[in-house]
Amino acid sequence: MDYIVAGELPAELGNLNLVEFVVNTNGLSGSIPFSMFNISTLEIMDMAVNYFSVYLPSTIGFSLPNLEELHLGGNRLSGVIASSITNASKLTELDMGNNFLTGTIPNFGNLRLLFIIGGNNLTGESSRFFSSLTNYRYLKLFDVSSNQLSGVLPASVGNFSASLQIFSAFGCNIKGVVPAEIGNLSRLEYLLLDSNQLTGFIPNTIGKLRSLQRIDILINKLEGYLPLELCQLSNLGDMDLSDNMLNGSIPDCLGELKSLRNVHLGFNKLESTVPLKLWNLNDLLRLNLSHNSLSGNLPSEIGNLNIIFDIDFSWNQLSGNVPSSIGKIQSMVSLSFAHNRFQGSIPPSLGNIINMQSLNLSFNNFSGLIPKSLEELRHLEQLDVSHNRLEGEIPTGGRFANFTAQSFIKNYALCSETQQQFRSCGKVHKRSRSKNVVSDHTFDCKNTKIERIAQSEISLRLGWRRISYRELEEATNAFGESNILGSGSFGSVYRGILSDGLNVAVKVFNLQSEQVRAIKSFATEGQVLSTNRHRNLIRIIGCCSNTKFKALILEYMPNGSLEQWLYSHNYFLDMLKRLNIVIDVALALEYLHHGHTFPIVHCDLKPSNILLDEDMVAHVSDFGIAKLFDEGESTAQTKTLATIGYMAPEYGTEGIVSTSGDVYSYGMMLLEMYTRKKPTDEMFGEEMSLKSWVSHSVDENTITEVVDTNLHGREEENFSKRDQCVSSILALAIECLTDSHTERINMREVVVRLQKIKAMFLAR
Repeated sequence: MDYIVAGELPAELGNLNLVEFVVNTNGLSGSIPFSMFNISTLEIMDMAVNYFSVYLPSTIGFSLPNLEELHLGGNRLSGVIASSITNASKLTELDMGNNFLTGTIPNFGNLRLLFIIGGNNLTGESSRFFSSLTNYRYLKLFDVSSNQLSGVLPASVGNFSASLQIFSAFGCNIKGVVPAEIGNLSRLEYLLLDSNQLTGFIPNTIGKLRSLQRIDILINKLEGYLPLELCQLSNLGDMDLSDNMLNGSIPDCLGELKSLRNVHLGFNKLESTVPLKLWNLNDLLRLNLSHNSLSGNLPSEIGNLNIIFDIDFSWNQLSGNVPSSIGKIQSMVSLSFAHNRFQGSIPPSLGNIINMQSLNLSFNNFSGLIPKSLEELRHLEQLDVSHNRLEGEIPTGGRFANFTAQSFIKNYALCSETQQQFRSCGKVHKRSRSKNVVSDHTFDCKNTKIERIAQSEISLRLGWRRISYRELEEATNAFGESNILGSGSFGSVYRGILSDGLNVAVKVFNLQSEQVRAIKSFATEGQVLSTNRHRNLIRIIGCCSNTKFKALILEYMPNGSLEQWLYSHNYFLDMLKRLNIVIDVALALEYLHHGHTFPIVHCDLKPSNILLDEDMVAHVSDFGIAKLFDEGESTAQTKTLATIGYMAPEYGTEGIVSTSGDVYSYGMMLLEMYTRKKPTDEMFGEEMSLKSWVSHSVDENTITEVVDTNLHGREEENFSKRDQCVSSILALAIECLTDSHTERINMREVVVRLQKIKAMFLAR
């Protein structure tokens, strides 16, 4: 049995003549004793994945002459990597990834196997940096992802190590084209260049990478056709080229790559039909072609994808009937044909897909009845057949009792005896209808009813795991204080490691003090996060629920909260990181407000509810008091108060909840991010607020007096560009804080404005 070691390292370790020191993946914290960096006999130092926080000594390369492997990744190291480290002539493996290191990247010249510095805040000019890598003749793994490497990928990247297997440089602000010379890396297995600003075409030389198993170049600005040479990658298993500007057709020959397991080509400009050979990929697991301009019919061969579990063809121009052979895919968990031109009846054979958990057929031209066979889908948690031409009675068996009217609205002639929003199917039945004022669940004080509602809301969702209390107890060290990540009125959040080694955050709801409120919060958060997927929303992994204990198991965010980064002296957010975070949060709110038939309002947006993953990507969390609107609603009323200082005026005084309230909270968060002042700071009162203080400085063009002093002097060479950027953001924040909620801008406008501000800031 493995044990997790916690506490700090004793300074006396530095007195030992150690050759190897390995304490990786534990709960160790504090500083690494500087004396350990003077153990001249040390060959291997492995302290990765702990909680160490320390500056690396400037003499590190001189005092460890025999060091061969240095593994310090996944900690909280800060400061710079001293250039002296290049004097450790025997060093062959280096891992300092996922820390808080800053400064420029030294020119390592002797590494042979492993070089990982991704997930920091290191800087460098990419052309010069990558050109220096031609000395790394035996390197197998190279990772500089999520650093700020301005510039381009030079042609000299093709002279990199002939042994290289993994090349990871995602999220590095790299511009320019993917050089043709990258095809020289003949043993490359993973090519990860996503989330950059790459332009131009995918080079034809990509076909020379015959060992390539995974290619990720999503979220860039690539254009042109998908090269036929992709079909030469006989070992390719995962291909993600989504979120670019690729056009033309999907090469028919991709259907000959029997190794393909995951294909993501969504959010491009692809057109023509889906190639027939694609349906021959019997071992395909995921296929996402959403948000393109694909047309034509689906053939019966779609049934050949017999082990696939996720198909997303939404937002295209596909038409015709959906073939009944689709019912052969019993492994499928999620299917979306939304926003196309499909017609005819919904195939009853869909009822054969026994594992289906999410089915979206909305915004098409489907007609006829909703098949009764769908009642057999016992795991179905999400259903949307709205905006079609369906008629007849809405089924009531199976999971249909759990679906709201939103799943069926805007159809030709649907009727129901259970859904009050629809006309009766002809039976004489009198019912009273009460007008809903608040779009929320109704809870009474009987524990049995509370539990029933909570269980129906939190039943096993798409991709969720049921996790026992005993496993959570073991994962969190019996919910020990050393594992607490944070706490609030809802309860506490603990860091945990599940039995399969997965790091998670366990949000335990306090059922002792306010049981009704806690269960309601548990149910609401579960409902919001289980039915919404977005890069900038926190993801639920599983849950644990019984009458005495309720917890949500969330993805672990190793970089903590935005509040922690703003107010801790150990961390620093530069201009670009702050800009990326505010855009991430804006994109999440835009999705919640405008990415659904009806909006979702967070209701409690603030820095402590913004969490940062290992790549410093922001994720909005804590949906315990969120509001989900019904058809036709744009505002609601509530008695639940959010956090003072971030609430919109109409929320605090009248309990009015709307998407505009989130916009107000977002505006307040923008001010806080760039001033490092909370709206409840003691300097503010009746005579002056955070809003009026900043508004006056914007009007008087004196923003340097209110901007976070940590930003001063950090980027002096770009002070003019920095001030212009901050001024634009603060002006946008003031617009978000307009007193009248009907006059505030919406999050779509906010996102557009921020993207323009970022483009101006990055312009050379």
